[in-house]
Amino acid sequence: MDLNKENMKKMRELIVFTIILLIALWNYKLLFEWIGFAFGIVTPFLIGGGIAFVLNVPMSFFEETLFGNKRVKEKKLAKRLARPLSLVLTIVAVIGVVVLVMFVVIPELAQTVLSLGKTIQAFVPEAQHFLEELFTDNSEIRAWLNNLDVDLDKLLDSVIAFFRNGAGNVLNSTVYAIGSIVNGVTTFVIAFVFACYILLQKEKLGVQVKKVMHAFLKEKWEKRCLKVCTLTSKTFSNFLTGQCLEALILGSMFFVAMSLFKMPYALLVGVLVAFTALIPIFGAFIGCVGAFLILMVDPLQALFFVIMFLVLQQIEGNLIYPKVVGNSVGLPSIWVLAAVTIGGSLMGVVGMLIFIPLVSVVYTLFRESVYKRLEQKQR
Repeated sequence: MDLNKENMKKMRELIVFTIILLIALWNYKLLFEWIGFAFGIVTPFLIGGGIAFVLNVPMSFFEETLFGNKRVKEKKLAKRLARPLSLVLTIVAVIGVVVLVMFVVIPELAQTVLSLGKTIQAFVPEAQHFLEELFTDNSEIRAWLNNLDVDLDKLLDSVIAFFRNGAGNVLNSTVYAIGSIVNGVTTFVIAFVFACYILLQKEKLGVQVKKVMHAFLKEKWEKRCLKVCTLTSKTFSNFLTGQCLEALILGSMFFVAMSLFKMPYALLVGVLVAFTALIPIFGAFIGCVGAFLILMVDPLQALFFVIMFLVLQQIEGNLIYPKVVGNSVGLPSIWVLAAVTIGGSLMGVVGMLIFIPLVSVVYTLFRESVYKRLEQKQR
């Protein structure tokens, strides 16, 4: 090998990289601690980026709808206020939806708890009467109860020791919970402020990112990275819009169907199904908790609800979801199911939400690569 300056420089870089890698592997525990510390610092900004990405969808809609007219664009004041007003309208809309849902769900939940308490009060005497008759007619159970030796003093000492040892744990848990809440609120405030800055200056940030890529990457890789970033942004935006639309459709279907069949808690179950349907494919099954609420009122209607739930779930899974969400991200149904399964196994609910558009991007890029190779072979 020719030991010129360029090759000597590459050899020095390779030696330095090898030394750093060996030091990192030798002190891997310390390395992981530094990575965790660094991740804790950038976590608010990562969350802020995610919030900005989500809020950008409705903000772009408001900006295009209210200020997209040519006459409005020509006015300097309207052009200057378009972005801040769209952001304010987006925040107000999001807060309004959350408050509306709270006003709908909380009173219904309170009424459900009260009715559930009354149902339990009526159920306890019946259960007690049933047990009394069972014990009276069954001599074996009565003999077992008579032979059962319970040391009340020992049981009382165990209860006192449990509460004595648990008091310190409860205090420590309370302090830890308060610290976690304060930390969480602080992180959210920082993330939200950072998200607002991103949304207000997204074009400027985009230009800066392009300049950095142009400075450090070759033209081929720059175009490739910009293409992947554009595809990712478009896919995630379409997925978010499609998922919200699908959840709204499914929640409305449950509300209308339960109202037609005069089932109780129609509004509460409809809202719960709509919110849980934001989790792809499996989320709507969480809404089946409505069967338990209806069971306390009328067991026969609870059975009808389960049948109705299975029918609506089949319609949603086979017709609505593939058309609304599958088409919005350009991903076949089988890969949607695979993405949800893998994402849920790796990262839980967050993985389910992230992996569908992520797999869609990989699927699109891989498909383009396959078609290019096929065209080259045909030549």
